[in-house]
Amino acid sequence: MNRSMATRPARQTGVALLVVLILLLVMTLLGLASLRGSLMEERMSAGLYDRGLGFQATEAALREAEALLAAGGLVFPASDCLAGLCAERLNVTSADVARWDDAATPWRDSTVDVAVDSDGDGTDLTTTAQFIIEEMGEAPNWPGCDQESPVNPSCVSPRFRVTARSVEADRAQILMQTNVSTP
Repeated sequence: MNRSMATRPARQTGVALLVVLILLLVMTLLGLASLRGSLMEERMSAGLYDRGLGFQATEAALREAEALLAAGGLVFPASDCLAGLCAERLNVTSADVARWDDAATPWRDSTVDVAVDSDGDGTDLTTTAQFIIEEMGEAPNWPGCDQESPVNPSCVSPRFRVTARSVEADRAQILMQTNVSTP
């Protein structure tokens, strides 16, 4: 046997390099898909966190307005709204804009702020809310009580609609309503 033939290397075609490059491409695409899913989950959890804060602030504003009504002494304007207190609307039609959707309605700022220190470094994330209280007229306290003769004076009481909203810019927006009847 010839000595030069024994030391000559076999000719390579580069198939191993091509296979490795294809595997690298597949692994990169899988990694990018996984990263995209993780980012989406992080955005979703941040949205839920913001919504929770907005909900707490809005509910605190509702409770504050209910406490103001229970304490009494609120003076409602004769017409329209003033400082978050709105007079009763008469002859409302379907074309009328709801007060909470009307940009001209003056909202009252809640005195309660919801603050959270989630990472323990002393910096708080604060969310505030606003509310309006609308007079809705008088309503019976139980079904049919206004049909009695003579009418029982404790049968009918003033009714109000309280609307509260969270107002942080670029955050989850929450709008809540409740009806309140006072003695």
